[in-house]
Amino acid sequence: MAVTQGTVQVVMPAMGDSVTEGTVLEWRKNVGDQVDVDETIVEISTDKVDAEVPSPKAGTVIKVNFAEGDTVAVGAVLAEIATDGATPSVDGDGASEEPTTAASAGPVSAESPPATKEEALAAAATEAEHAGAAESAAGEVVEIVTPTGGESVTEGTILEWSVKVGDAVKQGDTVVEISTDKVDMELPAPASGTLTEILAEDGETVTVGQVIGRMSATAGAAPTPSGVSSSPGERGQKTSIIGENRPRLEEVGVDASPVARRIAAQEGIDLAGVQGSARSGRITKADVLAAAAGGNGAGAQAPAAPAAAGAESTLLKGSAAALARYMDQSRSVPTATSFRTITVTALEQRRAQLKEAGHRVSFTHLIAYAIALVATEDMPVMAHHFAELEGKPHRIDDHACNLGLAVDVERKDGGRTLMVPVIADAGRLSFTEFLDAYNALVEKARTNTLTADDLSGGNVSLTNPGGLGTVASVPRLMSGQGTIVATGSIGYPVGLERIGASIGAEKVMTMTSTYDHRIIQGAESGRFLALIEAHLQGEHSFYEDVFAALGVDLGAPPALPAPAAAAAAASPSVSAPVGGEEMLQAVQAATTFVGRVRSHGHLAARLDPLGSEPEGDPGLDPEALGLTPELQARIPAKIFQMY
Repeated sequence: MAVTQGTVQVVMPAMGDSVTEGTVLEWRKNVGDQVDVDETIVEISTDKVDAEVPSPKAGTVIKVNFAEGDTVAVGAVLAEIATDGATPSVDGDGASEEPTTAASAGPVSAESPPATKEEALAAAATEAEHAGAAESAAGEVVEIVTPTGGESVTEGTILEWSVKVGDAVKQGDTVVEISTDKVDMELPAPASGTLTEILAEDGETVTVGQVIGRMSATAGAAPTPSGVSSSPGERGQKTSIIGENRPRLEEVGVDASPVARRIAAQEGIDLAGVQGSARSGRITKADVLAAAAGGNGAGAQAPAAPAAAGAESTLLKGSAAALARYMDQSRSVPTATSFRTITVTALEQRRAQLKEAGHRVSFTHLIAYAIALVATEDMPVMAHHFAELEGKPHRIDDHACNLGLAVDVERKDGGRTLMVPVIADAGRLSFTEFLDAYNALVEKARTNTLTADDLSGGNVSLTNPGGLGTVASVPRLMSGQGTIVATGSIGYPVGLERIGASIGAEKVMTMTSTYDHRIIQGAESGRFLALIEAHLQGEHSFYEDVFAALGVDLGAPPALPAPAAAAAAASPSVSAPVGGEEMLQAVQAATTFVGRVRSHGHLAARLDPLGSEPEGDPGLDPEALGLTPELQARIPAKIFQMY
């Protein structure tokens, strides 16, 4: 909102990072019409949403710059409104002249009301001038407006005001925290000054562009726009995105939030039969969901088990509520899961080489990049997803692997939530570009600065419960995605944890691919995991490309781990093997032990998924045969190569 000598400019609002222009659908107000604060002036349509642009001030429309059907860029001035300041005159075709002053307006008689709209505007000039002077003396009033959280966010909930009426704030200081179904946002003060009014209390639902507070700016302070991005010449402009394809209130006859309307349309809920729980009976998203679950709104819930004595209930809000809703939606996706256990010797050694070269590259970085490459170059079907259009099933191909990264985030209150930011077209990035994008999104997740655009568009996801020791996992597949890959912990196979290093065993990792079985088949999922394994083993020039992107020379090829006995025999610090009868007895005992392990070794393995202790066998104790660790280390390994 730009203010110029008693007028305000209404500008084309920002509607997400990917929206640069829109089309004027319909003017609700024409030149000369009176308009109230937040009353809709014009409807704008973009390739993402339809939006209603409200009036930032009460006044009279004095100029319209675009006709219905015109294409306008974000930030363009749509119209001008004469406010309570010095009021410009208006000619017949909507052109605005210079602001009319009290002197030029002439005397106004209270007994003789103006006969035309132009005379009415002139009559208000003297009073407007005095009001404008008084406002200037008191300091400029700056509005605090709900910001846009991304193209898919239309409303949010006031979590907490950080300041109260009368508090002095500096420009950029946090004044209020707002939670949406995607992210929690800290809204900074648009200017330095004093908070004079709070219009939306904690817990209230507010729409994007809504004025939630006002402050008196310090003299000389330059307010910045709150909620929209603008050029320097458009400081202070205010816009509002009301919702996606929102029906007009007069057409519906009920007061409901944009999200509530959208969910009601999806669920087939008649809003006329839903009781609102918000202020003035406004219907919220929770009311519609309650009605869909069998209630009648106003916070009604589906029947639930009675709470135990002393139990405490907490309303899920923001990202936690969104996660709960996504889990419910995931139940409608018919999935199947493929498992594959792979060795990680090459992955471990290549990562160690990068670490020695000074690069902080994790296992997950390399695994995620391999997934993105395979889903882009070899198996694009894994990024396809399902949609029902006009009642018929469709396969959607985005022609890109938009990789979602499941990030466990600790909230300010100590609770935890799951965020899934998305790397767009991840498979066509170089490894350095991928690494930068990955790290930037994870940092934004942990600092609570993700936008809705960061969280949208994912069609393949990666989750890593292996970092917590989970061996394998079958995660939920979100609607709109084709596949989610889960990686398990890295370690020796079950039963070999204690002896894996001594016998030269390789460490392994289990990967799962959970996919939408409506569009992806088991053979495709199995091949997908096989190709990921091939990349991680070093095929398809995977590590050559990674090392080249980072400017690191590719080290020696990975070597298979050697048994501890062989390593000890090759070590110069170990004494020469004993000879004679003692060595013959040791070899005979070792041969017997090898045979027992082959026949009864399964009795000592931990195979029960419920965690019961193995049955065991006394014959599997090498020291019972006189084979101490020292003696085993002195037996030449080549004697047993035939076995």
